[in-house]
Amino acid sequence: MNRVDLGDEARSVRRSLAGEHAGETGTRLPPFIDHHVHLALVDPSGLGAHGIAGVVDLGANPATISRFAESAGRARVAYAGAFLTAPGGYPVGRSWLPEGAAREITPTTSSPADALPDAARIAVDEQAAFGASVIKVTLNSDGPVLDLDTLRAIVAAARIHDLPVAAHVEGEGMTRLALDAEIDALVHTPWTEHVPSSLIARAAARQVWISTLAIHEGAGRDTALDNLSRFREAGGRVVYGTDLGNGDLPVGVNAVEIAALQDAGFGARGILAALVDPWPAAAQPDDGIATFVPGPRPTAPTDLPAWLARSCVVPVEDLEEIR
Repeated sequence: MNRVDLGDEARSVRRSLAGEHAGETGTRLPPFIDHHVHLALVDPSGLGAHGIAGVVDLGANPATISRFAESAGRARVAYAGAFLTAPGGYPVGRSWLPEGAAREITPTTSSPADALPDAARIAVDEQAAFGASVIKVTLNSDGPVLDLDTLRAIVAAARIHDLPVAAHVEGEGMTRLALDAEIDALVHTPWTEHVPSSLIARAAARQVWISTLAIHEGAGRDTALDNLSRFREAGGRVVYGTDLGNGDLPVGVNAVEIAALQDAGFGARGILAALVDPWPAAAQPDDGIATFVPGPRPTAPTDLPAWLARSCVVPVEDLEEIR
């Protein structure tokens, strides 16, 4: 029987005879990560039971998310801390924004000779002090936007802490602005503008893009699919992310997001690579957990989204390889 090619890390396994699911057979895969969530806006308790071992929180009160990460037990929580934005810029004033989750930065006027750190440096230092793994900026042309000099100051400050900088880009010209500022990642596939091929090539050479396709409909979805497809074809690095907390999204592996990645041209191996990519870390930790998907492997690509959505996180010691 033909099966979907899941790559070399897929293992046929049986669950421990001593556990709750004694003897259940299925497939072991590396732990999955949702690279774009907002834990303050959801109940994250079901993530592990539905296949997500790690998350990257991309906008929260830094003190709150820091405390949550410390108490999360087996769950892996990386985070950005606050949204860094222009005064009055997105997402300031949004009803869903938790208190303390946005940090407004005045334009920088500093130079290397200045005696005091500028506002950009102070804001980055604050997020780093709370344990941030990435710095997030927002660039939404519907309101005030950080200028190029301030963005470059943020990037320079982040480099001191060896942290990548990720951007929310929304509106015409925002992808170019992020690239000109040498920002390392986009937290959404661009959906409000067609990214020209020349910029796709620049982005593929230096950036990570987080998918978040399933939150879009209509023309926005079509634009995002086209941009991501060309980014992938250019060799760009894509990681799986859902923007969990933005609307009614499932807590766990999102079959609609997986299907959208297929629509953008990703095969099973590419989808799994996006799910297990350690970004913003350099490598996944060896902490004794794995993904388990019960039952037979999918025999057709159309079966893959629902199959992956059946996954759960289990201790490695609960799985025995079937040879």
